[in-house]
Amino acid sequence: MDRRKTILNQVFPLYQRYGIKSVTMDDVAKHLGISKKTLYEFFIDKEDLIKQVLMQDYDLKLQSFLKIEQKNLNSIEELFEVYKMITEIFKDYNPSVEYDVKKYYPSLFIQLREVKRTRMFELSKKNMEKGKRDGFFRSELNVSLIARLHVFRVENLLGSGLFSVEELTAFRTFHELFVYHLYGILSQRGREYMDVNFKRFTASLP
Repeated sequence: MDRRKTILNQVFPLYQRYGIKSVTMDDVAKHLGISKKTLYEFFIDKEDLIKQVLMQDYDLKLQSFLKIEQKNLNSIEELFEVYKMITEIFKDYNPSVEYDVKKYYPSLFIQLREVKRTRMFELSKKNMEKGKRDGFFRSELNVSLIARLHVFRVENLLGSGLFSVEELTAFRTFHELFVYHLYGILSQRGREYMDVNFKRFTASLP
């Protein structure tokens, strides 16, 4: 692993714990045990560091989601695997990271939001297309529209302020959204499949 990636891996937990605004470049250099001059050899400024830290995190999460697609699961099994992974991600969720980026680095926030939207849309769309092929999701689904609505719901769940951090990290809120989405797209065959398998799927969930 190159040194830049090592730095990114060590800085991300700092942002997760303390937020972005309060962590200075001096703090980062001290945490890494390097001079600030050395830090600036890898990153133009704090905004560049933030962008690279968060983009690496997005890339790692994307790779994890893509690995699920390679497991040869049916569309419902795949969706539950994604849900389990998201519950793991939420365990470390700190809303102050996104809040700080939005408030202090608005142009960067827009860039990162578009990356997340595009990736979430494509993953959701591919899963629904698979579900239509295997007969578990409704054949008449407007996949592109439903995928966009799903992105909208998830994005606004996190950013609306309607739910406390405790409610989000307790998983019940996201669980209800997940079930709402799933049963809205199931075909009759999919519902029959879930009647048989729901307990098995949910046994290991929070």
